[in-house]
Amino acid sequence: MARDIDDLPKNAANYTALTPLWFLDRAATVHPDRRSLVHGAVAFTWRQTYRRCRRLASALSRRSVGLGSTVAVIAPNVPALFEAHFGVPMAGAVVNCVNIRLNAPTVAFLLGHSSSAVIMVDQEFFPLAEEALKILAEKSDKNYKPPLLIVIADENCDPRTLKYALGKGAIEYDKFLETGDPEFAWKPPEDEWQSITLGYTSGTTASPKGVVLSHRGAYLMSVSGPLVWGMNEGAIYLWTLPMFHCNGWCFTWSLAALCGTSICLRQVTAEAVYSAIAKYGVTHFCAAPVVLNTIVNAAPEETILPLPHTVHVMTAGAAPPPSVLFAMSQKGFRVTHTYGLSETYGPSTICAWKPEWDSLPPEQQARLNARQGVRYTALEGLDVVSTQDMKPVPADGKTVGEIVMRGNAIMKGYLKNPKANEETFAGGWFHSGDLGVKHPDGYIEIKDRSKDIIISGGENISSVEVENILYSHPAILEVSVVARPDVRWGESPCAFVTPKPGVDKSDERRLAEDIMKFCREKMPAYWVPKSVIFGPLPKTATGKIQKHVLRAKAKEMGPVKYSKL
Repeated sequence: MARDIDDLPKNAANYTALTPLWFLDRAATVHPDRRSLVHGAVAFTWRQTYRRCRRLASALSRRSVGLGSTVAVIAPNVPALFEAHFGVPMAGAVVNCVNIRLNAPTVAFLLGHSSSAVIMVDQEFFPLAEEALKILAEKSDKNYKPPLLIVIADENCDPRTLKYALGKGAIEYDKFLETGDPEFAWKPPEDEWQSITLGYTSGTTASPKGVVLSHRGAYLMSVSGPLVWGMNEGAIYLWTLPMFHCNGWCFTWSLAALCGTSICLRQVTAEAVYSAIAKYGVTHFCAAPVVLNTIVNAAPEETILPLPHTVHVMTAGAAPPPSVLFAMSQKGFRVTHTYGLSETYGPSTICAWKPEWDSLPPEQQARLNARQGVRYTALEGLDVVSTQDMKPVPADGKTVGEIVMRGNAIMKGYLKNPKANEETFAGGWFHSGDLGVKHPDGYIEIKDRSKDIIISGGENISSVEVENILYSHPAILEVSVVARPDVRWGESPCAFVTPKPGVDKSDERRLAEDIMKFCREKMPAYWVPKSVIFGPLPKTATGKIQKHVLRAKAKEMGPVKYSKL
């Protein structure tokens, strides 16, 4: 058996478990007086943030919340949610960030499935938490023990809601911190495989699965993200992306590693984004394509153009239309396109920009940048394989297969779900469920989710490609294309469209005919939507359009019929 060149063992001086918690300790040492976080009239330094997180860890520990415990947080982008990413695991527990747009029955399921011992809830969402806990109690046995309830209040707090919550036995968050020690001697995990967070799949499917992430993976991905993005020390980061979504794509921890400044937004609007850029000098933010679409279509009075400096934007969560990427670049934003899933700590591939693209026409640059790209530094394996035998597809940009990944950027697994783990890790790869192609330069490109492919007359239609063309129509603000039953073709594309403000919607039939005519000029005939439906699109809190809702609606509408068959 082959041996290493030495037999030197690990010891306390040369080895410790990887964890992103050390980033906070370092930030408080290197830049103690630099602003760590700003939220309205509230601002903290890194010294203060470290002390507050240690107080949180101490207060939890004094209530026997530690290794094996889960702490749920139901909150928008407020300081307490940022602090929970450090304070909860400093106590040895796992932080479970809950999507604030879920309904009470789903939240009840998550709280019960995760066995959450503590619930930290922003006062705005206290009614949601209260209803969820009531449902959970009704479904539990007689030994059910209600979790400790902590309510988060800030300058926007309705005092009546806070008073009501306190009357129900909740503890106010800052009062809870006062019970903790700001010099709490927290310890890193003994094993870096220890769980640090639990996050449930986004709700685009009917059955949320609990994604378990490790300290090791969180450390590597929180360093890998800024590295591939070229994010600098001291970055000023705007929280447009929900922190509860894949732990803010690990940038909660990255900001501590970079000793940067977080600007929190409770409500995300185009005007708020432009205002923060002007007021705080924001250098970076992350957002789903739907948010970018809002920014490029903002009214002139909501914008600040030209931008005072280059603002770097990372986008993921859905395939961004090239037209939106082009419009963002025209306004002075530098957009980096990434791709990933909850199971990969958020983005884990990046459309790495190549210098030779600089001389290309802007429209071609946008098309290249719309691809999902190559793997992150911390992702060891990325490929597109045949769904039949898992062999790599040729790098021809045409042959469709499933995108698979492996390495340190992959989750530990789904909580209490061995069957799903067996399926998702089959063959030694993580199966994304996304269908894509591999280009000659090695860059991958998503064509669709396997369940979103439209099979019309035996031909496969990529809903993403149809949507990308539709986004270039001057009247369309948002669009999603799904399969609708069709008496002639089995299925045909159905486009759900939100028109831009100012578009005349009085004659929807004429507008639909105009869109179909536009499509006939831009795409193969069998791709053209046979029906166009107008209205707002259902979305998750992270900006993903809920296609399963639209598919159900298209099915309820019944099949497309023809006057002559």
